[in-house]
Amino acid sequence: MEQKDYLMREIEKIGLLLRAVLDSLIHRKENLSLTIENHFDKLKELLNHQTGIDLNQLLQLDEAAARECILQFHGMNSENLELLAEIMFQSGISGQPDQQRMYLEKAIQLYELCRELDKTYSPARESRIKEIKNIL
Repeated sequence: MEQKDYLMREIEKIGLLLRAVLDSLIHRKENLSLTIENHFDKLKELLNHQTGIDLNQLLQLDEAAARECILQFHGMNSENLELLAEIMFQSGISGQPDQQRMYLEKAIQLYELCRELDKTYSPARESRIKEIKNIL
């Protein structure tokens, strides 16, 4: 029982942090001292420090290895996975043109993994997958 409570707190903590990162990407206030790339680098560092999720490593993994990495990560439920996919999507559409494809492809992989793990149909998720495929 105590271990289950600990895991639930960890899942909630990761979800809160992922939401904060996503909100920061979407609702970023203009600050001339921070470029988009620097801002995202700081967010990636925060995410890695607080949760152990290394987005740079995740981006470099092929689909099978990324799937394995995500599935072994404690605290990653379908809601948190969808938040992570949305972070990749937002990073892809607002980031450097040379990295856009890499982020968007990873976002699709994460959304599709979420679709597989979450037995509930999500029109918003399906719409986002379709939107990304149209961009690519």
